[in-house]
Amino acid sequence: MSRLTHIDESGRARMVDVSDKAVTTREALAEGRVRMAAETLDLALSGDAKKGDVRAVAEIAGVMAAKRTAELIPLCHPLALSKVEVRVEPAEDGLSVTARVRTTGQTGVEMEALTAVSVACLTIYDMLKAADKAMTIDAVRLMEKSGGASGDWTRA
Repeated sequence: MSRLTHIDESGRARMVDVSDKAVTTREALAEGRVRMAAETLDLALSGDAKKGDVRAVAEIAGVMAAKRTAELIPLCHPLALSKVEVRVEPAEDGLSVTARVRTTGQTGVEMEALTAVSVACLTIYDMLKAADKAMTIDAVRLMEKSGGASGDWTRA
């Protein structure tokens, strides 16, 4: 395993210096899922949830979260994002959430994509918790990333 970049030689946390890294287009795709009862999924898809359109609100929350990642994750760099696309789609046992984030810069956008998915999933839970407190958020994970010195990566 390679050395952790957020830890300095004396073991202290640090923000990585990216000033010498090349500016490239960087993109990341993350996904997650909110598992729920069939009746709860029907409610989410109907648009009649007590708090409003679950999918639309969760998608907007995900976009907002991606833009604020550096405020939430202490060692993340603030980035000028050029694209944030969050999708909430029906799945067999709940709702599937994906986020695709892009920038042109010196560091990647994996954390922004993961943050977007996480907050969208939490928003879904918040909007539907009155109907189903047993919902489960799971499988939040990076699916692919491109750009930068480490190159492209896709989950097997």
